[in-house]
Amino acid sequence: MDINKIIEISENAENKPNKDLISARDILIEEFEKTKDLIINLTKHLEGVEEMYDKVNNEIKKRIIN
Repeated sequence: MDINKIIEISENAENKPNKDLISARDILIEEFEKTKDLIINLTKHLEGVEEMYDKVNNEIKKRIIN
């Protein structure tokens, strides 16, 4: 099912058959979980990058002061 069909179903859900609603729901659940996992992984990556940046930046500050 393509995104346009899912949008159509969601915009007119009260007039769609159960089969379409269930299919759209299953796809949306899957998409939600994928997106959530991506956000979690990107957040962990960002925190790691920030930690490394802070270490490097702090060392530079120490060297500039001395």
